[in-house]
Amino acid sequence: MADASVLEISKAKPIGKRLDAFRDSFSFVCEGAGVPEALESLDLLGKEVLQNLGLSVVSALQTLPASRLLRSTRGDKNLFNDLLRFPTIIGSDDFDVKRIGPLLWTVLNKDADEVVWHKVYDIVGQSVHKTSGEPSTPPPSGPPRTASFQQTPWTFNTGSFADTSDLRRNVDPILKDEVEDNLKIDHPEVFDTFLGQIPRLHEMTSAVLQSYREAEPPLFQEDVGWVGWPKKCEEMAVLQFLRRHVDQFQQFADDHNIRPSKRRRCITTPNKPIPGSVSKRKLDVGLAHNPNNEAEESYDWSHILVPGELTWLDLVRYAREIFSAQDTQRFILGFTLCGSIMRLWEFDRLGVVGSMPFDINKEGERFVSVVLGYLWMSEEELGYDSTIAGKGRRFTSIQRDGRIERLCLEYLIKRQRSVAGRATRCWKAFVENMPDHWLVVKDSWEYEERPEEGLLLKEATEAGVKNVVRYYHHETVYVDGRVDDVLDNVRKGQNDTAGRNPLQRRAVHTESVTSPTTSSASGRGRGRSRSSSRTMTRKRSSRSIHASMPPPKRPCSDFPVKQDTHQRRNRVHRRLIIQDVGKSIYEACSPRGILTGLLGGITGHESLLNANILHRDISVGNVMLNMAEDDGFLIDLDLAIKLDRKNASGAPSKTGTKVFMAIGALYGDDHNFMHDLESFFWVLFWTYIHCTGPSGQRRVSKFEAWNFETTKNLAKIKTGSVLEDDKFSKEVEENITTYCAPLIPCV
Repeated sequence: MADASVLEISKAKPIGKRLDAFRDSFSFVCEGAGVPEALESLDLLGKEVLQNLGLSVVSALQTLPASRLLRSTRGDKNLFNDLLRFPTIIGSDDFDVKRIGPLLWTVLNKDADEVVWHKVYDIVGQSVHKTSGEPSTPPPSGPPRTASFQQTPWTFNTGSFADTSDLRRNVDPILKDEVEDNLKIDHPEVFDTFLGQIPRLHEMTSAVLQSYREAEPPLFQEDVGWVGWPKKCEEMAVLQFLRRHVDQFQQFADDHNIRPSKRRRCITTPNKPIPGSVSKRKLDVGLAHNPNNEAEESYDWSHILVPGELTWLDLVRYAREIFSAQDTQRFILGFTLCGSIMRLWEFDRLGVVGSMPFDINKEGERFVSVVLGYLWMSEEELGYDSTIAGKGRRFTSIQRDGRIERLCLEYLIKRQRSVAGRATRCWKAFVENMPDHWLVVKDSWEYEERPEEGLLLKEATEAGVKNVVRYYHHETVYVDGRVDDVLDNVRKGQNDTAGRNPLQRRAVHTESVTSPTTSSASGRGRGRSRSSSRTMTRKRSSRSIHASMPPPKRPCSDFPVKQDTHQRRNRVHRRLIIQDVGKSIYEACSPRGILTGLLGGITGHESLLNANILHRDISVGNVMLNMAEDDGFLIDLDLAIKLDRKNASGAPSKTGTKVFMAIGALYGDDHNFMHDLESFFWVLFWTYIHCTGPSGQRRVSKFEAWNFETTKNLAKIKTGSVLEDDKFSKEVEENITTYCAPLIPCV
């Protein structure tokens, strides 16, 4: 390599501040190793630490434009290709890590760019001739290094699953974790926030309660409560009580010529699954659409408006089903009835808020207000998105280039099944009066700190990136003239510091309750099963104990104790419109189509990287095949970042699909483009196991369990799958579908 070439390219494509993040991470390494932050400390660091530092600095160098212009040492395309082999080189047994020292010293000392590149050539030039031309399995990732200040932690929720049967024993622990960190109960403003503004509610409540008092004999008495209340609180008896009185409330209101604009019905199906769920899900009680006086057997999850339950965790599960079945739901209201103690709940994409509890026998007026409020609420007050309208063909409007465009929504093409989180929804759409102008409308709820995906995609499109979905328009959604966020719009400005997180509860009483039997593969939180038979001791708040009330047959479920620190978190409703419509690689008409989609996705990833953007979320859902099946492309820049950003966004977490993550990323390594490239391999690995033909897929319990493993356990499992050639080949042959068998050489 001529010095002039290195010097010229260094001046044309300077490193600038792009290695500052590595230099900052060195200070954390020194602190963790207990050595001074000085260049001389390189001699004091162990082999493993030096290996990690070497991998970090090479990963940073790979992202620099100059690496793609500098010549290769072995006749390849460029130095970038040489650096791709570095993880294998440094992981080999005969590599002397002390050879990394001069490069690290040069970078930390902020020497001239050409000096840095010459040190890179020294390492690569001495090493590449020793590597075999045969492909080899990458070395397993080591333990996590100190996290970069640019690294946002990963979290996983129930929308992160891939090809799962959605069984309760697997879902419940993760669902509980999904909401419990943003769970508030005993919030004094819930009733007034969601029910206090309903027109004529006080008038309706007074009229209905008066009818109950004037009945002969009276059906409600202040010092007695509701006639017919089941004293032993058996489940079926409580549900029958609710259904009977909900119908009676409507009848008494009707007698006073007070009628809702739309009829709703109370349904009770505790022993019969409701259609419309991936797995079988039952609902104790709920209020549902009743446009034509349908029979109870005809309802599915898309009809449920307000779920009711006897325990909080069951209610969270039902909220997830409703969010999944109703694609324009912004939030969900519900209630629990534990004995005669009622609590109102609100579920949104940030978490869960519960009201102060009240005894329906002692506060009859409030009980009637709650039921009538739920029956009389408008659809918008029940959480439906008013920016999407229409009964037959739905539509939404955007303001683009100074004019209003109406977009007709054809059908839903993607959804995330979760309560809290981004809750991504995608519809195939077209511009009104332009039926051939196909678009995709994407809604998601992003942390307000996170950069907007629309801005990043617009920048990528304007930069001319290839094989990446193209930008059309983006906006923040407004409802009632205000930004549609959780804290100020959905929760209507409730005091964010009011209420309490039960994870920090004070407990003074104990009682024997049925023990949870469900568990996750990771051994995290537990859910409660109806068939539980063992007993355990739990703590219970004194405010929930009423000496005059017999214990309920089904006790209220409890919460684990966990440290709670208050920090304002908020999510904003954002809408992105993109121009390219594709299909999943599972829908490919041939195995060749699967490869075409993957190759197009890899091309798109490299094109993004050249535009200084790292994708960070390669998954089977984000690698698309075009309709002609002659190319593929990437979608979803939700988690993408600019490589030259100075600091992390400040968002508390990012949510990815665990089964496609690289081994190093699962161990906690700072995410770089090599992790994304490894994710493409796991997409191919996952596809050949699950794809059975065009639009056909199966579930395999061995791999379904990957969704529920801890990240460290999953990293070990993946390493064990690929580390030894003979075992890997055997696993491929045993698990590949007949349809994907031609892909064996590619895998």
